[in-house]
Parts: sequence; structure tokens; C-alpha cells
Amino acid sequence: MKEKLFVIGDLHGEYEMLKELLKKWDRNDQQLLFIGDLADRGPNSKSCIELVQYLVQNEGAICLTGNHEQIFLNFLRHPDSYFGNYLINGGGNTISSLLPDLKQSRATPEEIAALVKEHYPKLKNYIETLPLYYEWHDYIFVHAGVDLSLEDWKNTQASDFYWIREPFHHGSNKTGKTIVFGHTPTPILHQDSSNFNVWMSDNKIGIDGGAVYGGILHGLVFDEGGLVAHYGIQKTDETLQTISFK
Repeated sequence: MKEKLFVIGDLHGEYEMLKELLKKWDRNDQQLLFIGDLADRGPNSKSCIELVQYLVQNEGAICLTGNHEQIFLNFLRHPDSYFGNYLINGGGNTISSLLPDLKQSRATPEEIAALVKEHYPKLKNYIETLPLYYEWHDYIFVHAGVDLSLEDWKNTQASDFYWIREPFHHGSNKTGKTIVFGHTPTPILHQDSSNFNVWMSDNKIGIDGGAVYGGILHGLVFDEGGLVAHYGIQKTDETLQTISFK
């Protein structure tokens, strides 16, 4: 087990921001972990998915499943039923990224799903293997949160690990651990539309800085004792700015 852990917030297709943030990752000393939501909404979902998959398979990185991974799987399994929901959640950008030559308006949901599976035969199975959470020292890393009303948070319903919001945000954290999560953009947690910084309360740390909405892609470094470094990447007039918070 490496002495430190480098956790990255929701990507949503922001590949250039990801590449810039990875320059701060020390692969020799830091376990790399992605909090989920690699695709949808942003400009380059394919490259985000492929790079993270490479890092998982070749560099020992960990990627948790997010609600957008689950939306993608729902579409692939039941394209006619879930296509509308997938598009509402930014899936059209992912389809364009995966199948750049496809005329979406001329293809049925079944045809689109079949083409994705044909061109990326291992992708569905890979996403299905992504874990719900990662426990490390006194930390829980999870996409959305856990059910804090339960005596044992590990009994959280599977969908809550990647979908839960207010009951987790407002619930009392009695797990004895610090819970690091994404999913809900931090401006919502701060109740301030201009505040993309991480959110901290009750040993919970929200790290979805709304990168795809003009916010910050956060990378936090932890050791057994706490937060030791914090970096962010933000777009400014189409250029990328690196921020060191600590």
C-alpha cells in the first residue's frame, strides 16, 4: 500500500484538464483514485474513459462507479427505454465522442448502442466491474455518499453510493471516518454559485468542483494523517490555470 492517495473529482469529459492535473500525481508514492463520472456533458469523454481505463489496468489506479457510469450502462442494456434519460444527462456528447462519424438523428437507440458495443467490445464489462467505494485508513471514498441512518454504512443500498444527495449531506457522520465524495457540485453544497472550492463539513469532503461548468477539477492528496496537498485546474479564457491550494 502506498503512503499517500491522490483523488480526482468528477471529470465529465474534461480531458485536457485531466492531463494537466495528472502532472501533479507522483505515481511512485501516491495511489491514484477517480471518484467517478468520467463522461457526459464535456468535450472529450472517449479520451477520459480510455486514459482512466489505461491507468487502472496498467498503473494500479482505482476508479469508482458514478451515476453517469450507471446511466451509460442502463442505455447499453435497454437503449429504447433509457435513451431519453441518457441524452438529458449529457450522453449525446459521449456518443459523439465515441462514434464521431455517426449521424445521431438518423440512428435508432438500438443501433447506437449496438455500434458502441461493436466498436468498444470490452467497455461495458469494464464499467460493470467498477467498485462502489474504496476504504483507506480512516477514509471512505465514494461517488455520491452513504446512508448515514444505517448502523453500518457498508449496508448502503447500491444506488445510494452513486445517487444519494441531501440525506447524506445533512445527515450526521458517525462512521468514525472522513468521507470524500463527488457527484454534487460544490457550489450547490456551498449555496454559492460562484464557489467551486471543495466543501468540508462533519468529516465530509465534497470534491466535485463543477469542472465541466467552468469550475475546478480538484486533485487532493491524503496521507494517513490528513490532507497534505490540494491542486486544481480551471479554464480561464480557454487556457488552463493550475491552482495550488495547500
